[in-house]
Amino acid sequence: MYAMASSGSRFRCLNAPPLRNATKAIYSSQSSTRGLATPAGEAPASDTTTSAAKAKGRPSYFKDSAVPTLHEYLDIDQPLTPAEMLALRPRTAKVGKKEITRLPSWLKTSIPSPNTSAGFKAIKADLRGLGLHTVCEEARCPNIGECWGGSDKASATATIMLMGDTCTRGCRFCSVKTARKAKGAWDMAPLDPHEPENTAEALKRWGLGYVVLTSVDRDDLADGGAAHFAETIAKIKSKSREGGGREIMVEALTGDFAGQLEMVDKVAKSGLDVYAHNVETVEELTPQVRDRRATFAQSLKVLGRAKEAVPSLITKTSIMLGLGETEPQLMDALRRLREVNVDVVTFGQYMRPTKRHMQVEEYISPAVFDAWKKRALEMGFLYCAAGPLVRSSYKAGEAFIENVLKQRKGEVAKEGEKVEKKEEEVVEA
Repeated sequence: MYAMASSGSRFRCLNAPPLRNATKAIYSSQSSTRGLATPAGEAPASDTTTSAAKAKGRPSYFKDSAVPTLHEYLDIDQPLTPAEMLALRPRTAKVGKKEITRLPSWLKTSIPSPNTSAGFKAIKADLRGLGLHTVCEEARCPNIGECWGGSDKASATATIMLMGDTCTRGCRFCSVKTARKAKGAWDMAPLDPHEPENTAEALKRWGLGYVVLTSVDRDDLADGGAAHFAETIAKIKSKSREGGGREIMVEALTGDFAGQLEMVDKVAKSGLDVYAHNVETVEELTPQVRDRRATFAQSLKVLGRAKEAVPSLITKTSIMLGLGETEPQLMDALRRLREVNVDVVTFGQYMRPTKRHMQVEEYISPAVFDAWKKRALEMGFLYCAAGPLVRSSYKAGEAFIENVLKQRKGEVAKEGEKVEKKEEEVVEA
């Protein structure tokens, strides 16, 4: 047994690649020498065989046959353009171990940086210094660079989020933090009594002509935060008039106050200019998209009540596309919004904040957004902003509404002057 093992190991040693190659070299050199029985002018047979083997080389398994082009493979008549080739790319790509979805080109925006915009940096510093929150940051809005990054703070806009950064509701599309209810009580911080004053002070510093206020839902409060909203609006209006300054126009984007319509009256009559409340999606998808306590019908009641409380008020709502809604469902939603005299509607693409939120069913093209904008205006809406990156508080929409409000106030002032003149004429007569 020992002899067999030793002979086996000796064979493996002699058969190692370096020794095997050396042995082959010796035998090949011996075969190249002329044998004694070979005539002097005749080459050895082994020479011919070796040279032929060397000339032939290693056999190849590839065939020299024609390969079809991409457009032939796809069975199309014309070659694809570069844009069409890019469209054939897979919708997903792997980055390390993660699989991500490729976004269409119209949804890609530049990442904002404090170093590239003085306005962006200044607004962020003011917000942190006064302990204020914005929905721009909390909801991860893609337009934050455009809205905050104006040439100066006066040309920039920001949507201030009141009553903290934690919501009592959990909508499946929203990235704002949700509070927990433990033992029948909400784990929520109390309202900051200095927030109305701090908000008014920040807006006075910026010198804005138009501002949007929104808030988290506060179902833990008896009035849902309506009094806090009204106080903040009043503070903004009074502080903007100090020193002969121009009055800031205020838009309030509120929740549904759990259906308490008297709270809608309180906010609507606080002196604001635009009352906004978002229906978010069509009625059929509301149970899957929004918190179970929010309904499409309840949102319609809020918008209708705001208009009834102050008829001159502009009412506004927003709808996300790409959640799986159909054309008839969307047309029905627009029709019902007009029935309660909603003035402004915006359409935007739903963007999934994290994997914990609803998936995007479809990425809507800019052409489809343009078509819906045209339909909305034909139905009688005063204004419609529609586009993949449009959000409910959108800078371009705010500029239009601000001009409409100024025009309305100018017309009211002219009518007032006419009435005064008529009264003077009557007195003189």
